[in-house]
Amino acid sequence: MPAGRTHDRITLWCLPFVAVSTFGFTYSLPLTVIVSISFLVGGFMLGPDLDIHSIQYVRWGPLRWIWLPYQIAIKHRSRLSHGPIIGTALRVAYLAAWLSLFAVVSMGLLNVLWDAQLTWQTVGEPFRILFRRYLFEWLAVIVGLELGSISHSISDAFGSQISRRKRRKKRKNKRHH
Repeated sequence: MPAGRTHDRITLWCLPFVAVSTFGFTYSLPLTVIVSISFLVGGFMLGPDLDIHSIQYVRWGPLRWIWLPYQIAIKHRSRLSHGPIIGTALRVAYLAAWLSLFAVVSMGLLNVLWDAQLTWQTVGEPFRILFRRYLFEWLAVIVGLELGSISHSISDAFGSQISRRKRRKKRKNKRHH
């Protein structure tokens, strides 16, 4: 299993392939940029190793504490953290839950302190419009995040396979000596 810095290098090495492939598939520079940035975010900030004390976890800085319940609930390298689609979806939903909690508290404070009269309808409507109007861009974000996660999981699988081969080879060499 590669270390965090190795995962970072793999993410950076894969970026040109992701960008060229995305542009070849979409012929859209904006979608290519969105997928590429999301790929970097997926690789550096929202990757599968948020289930342990990892470089991705540390990068959250003073906000890394939000990932502690996730680490307690999710077993490292389980399908819920490292599985394709489900792992990324779970991390995005988990982060969305924290953002929603922040929004609820912020709306409550603004309503109490400044009589802002904010409701879910007034706050949510711009997001609904943005989601409808920019559907392909949101899909590009999801694809980029998932590709960042997949590159991590694939490198973990290859790293584990190489480690197993080395251990078998060592055992085999010990038996022959």
